[in-house]
Amino acid sequence: MKNKVIVIGAGPAGIMAAGKAAENDNNVILIEKNNKIGRKILISGKGRCNITNNTDIDGLIENTPGNGCFLYSAFYTFSNTDLIDFLNKYGLKTKVERGGRVFPVSDKAKDVVDTLHNFLKNKKVNLWLNTSIEKILTDDKKITGVMLKSGEKVSCDKVILATGGASYPGTGSTGDGYKMAKALGHTIVPLKPSLVPLITNEKWVKDLQGLSLKNVSITLLNNKGKKIYSDFGEMLFTHFGVSGPIILSASRHILDYHYKGIKLLIDLKPALTEEKLDERIQRDFLKFSRKQFKNALDDLLPQKLISVVIELSKIDATKSVNQITKEERMYLVKLLKNLTLSINGARPLEEAIVTAGGVSVDEINPSTMESKLIKGLFFAGEIIDLDAYTGGFNLTIAFSTGYLAGMNCN
Repeated sequence: MKNKVIVIGAGPAGIMAAGKAAENDNNVILIEKNNKIGRKILISGKGRCNITNNTDIDGLIENTPGNGCFLYSAFYTFSNTDLIDFLNKYGLKTKVERGGRVFPVSDKAKDVVDTLHNFLKNKKVNLWLNTSIEKILTDDKKITGVMLKSGEKVSCDKVILATGGASYPGTGSTGDGYKMAKALGHTIVPLKPSLVPLITNEKWVKDLQGLSLKNVSITLLNNKGKKIYSDFGEMLFTHFGVSGPIILSASRHILDYHYKGIKLLIDLKPALTEEKLDERIQRDFLKFSRKQFKNALDDLLPQKLISVVIELSKIDATKSVNQITKEERMYLVKLLKNLTLSINGARPLEEAIVTAGGVSVDEINPSTMESKLIKGLFFAGEIIDLDAYTGGFNLTIAFSTGYLAGMNCN
């Protein structure tokens, strides 16, 4: 055996790091405080697990707004295609869906975890469940071991810290790793929620709770009316505001604005210009010419949205359709193309999919994932100040950095 390696945290980064380190003939102990591995994997992708994305490496970097360039070595050493090949080799069949998202064919996140469990068994990794670490032990800025919460000391040559972020604390991501890294002198970039639902000022969103809109486009404007971000896809109304894939990605772009003074514009009919939408509404009004306005929008909008749009349009709900003026109709067109919400904040870090912030990338060697401050200490996954959009990118970061850290534990 070459080295004794302790990996802290059995999420995607820790599992990959442990297996890879063991493959290189090291004696590896993977320590996890939960009673099972991969707790966060099980809830990812709504229980289906969006493993990765089939874009190229430049695409992976572009979709990582939080220090993407730091990941060149990790992605080139163990890419998304390498990850898919690895999972296929261990018996997990995968498929590609809209937006390049890669899922298990079975649509079950549990199958991903089972595959990773088999990988650990195959590489003879010693798995210690229900075990918590108190601190990492060093001597003269070199790793010597770890101390468990029980007070027991376990000596080792290398430690890979892969404890995850501080989002979804129920899965075990409670920020322990940040404390351990800080105690060893590492800088922790302040933690913020990334990929998080947004809170709005408007009270009418409560009436739309549970309504999912597909094929809509959104635009974010800052407090000066300048466009920050736009996207197209699916979103969801909630009792506090908005959520869904395009909203989560959008949230990453307003971190630096502290979510204040931001306007969210929703285009309910992005496939139609204002002129074409007006023509469409005129056709509907002709069809329902004898009806009241409130009964003339069934072909145009989801039922739940109709009463809200009527209220915002300022057109009398009981007005006969053939009495609606051109000015009123044009106002309705603009409303459907620019349904506007004022962003008032974001849900807490505990509800975020990913944590932005973490151990500063300036203190980690990007070619090895080893600490520049402590010899024999490595980092992998979300504990590092790295974060990406939805679509399988964050899990790709975890697997790639885990692979690189495990590979360099010789």
